[in-house]
Amino acid sequence: MLITQLKSKEVIEELAKGKTVIINCHGCKEVYFPEHAADELQKELAENKEITQIVTTDYICHPDNLALQLKKHMEKVNDADSVIVFSCGVGIQTVAKYLENTRVYSGCDTYPLPGFQGVTPMEFDCAQCGECYLNYTGGICPITACSKSLVNGQCGGAKDGMCEVDKDMECGWERIYRKLEKLDKLDTLKYEPKVRNYWHPDRTTSEEE
Repeated sequence: MLITQLKSKEVIEELAKGKTVIINCHGCKEVYFPEHAADELQKELAENKEITQIVTTDYICHPDNLALQLKKHMEKVNDADSVIVFSCGVGIQTVAKYLENTRVYSGCDTYPLPGFQGVTPMEFDCAQCGECYLNYTGGICPITACSKSLVNGQCGGAKDGMCEVDKDMECGWERIYRKLEKLDKLDTLKYEPKVRNYWHPDRTTSEEE
């Protein structure tokens, strides 16, 4: 199971600059999503920010379903300065790939919980590692897109854009660079890797029970 926790109000307000579309995923029940807290925060944002559309759907981790759900909202999505996604890390990565020319940000962090993981077929993986890097890396996860899970840039072993560990895998950090270059957001790579909080207060283990 997973648990998603909203990023701080201050972080989300900073992300909602200009015209903003919000996407909520209320999909698989194996993922705990703080629906009430997200709804209250988004209502408050709508009073002070230019929120042009709020889309609430399910299973955005499935690309075909995502395309279908966003079809009638694409005019506002294409006109938006940014899209903030409230879901687990898999959903955020799926939206970021689908909206390649749009700045897609994460409104949540994803933490693991013991138990069933769900059976939805997914193109992306989420390591459930707590405070998320996706907002710095164009919606491409450096933990799962890089064979070495590097968070401060590529290792130097890539050749012709391919990973030295897995010859059939694109270098995750080259993908990140190309994506940020396309979005004119290369300045976000100036972030400093930080010690992250991997622990969620609602997380329990058998040792604690």
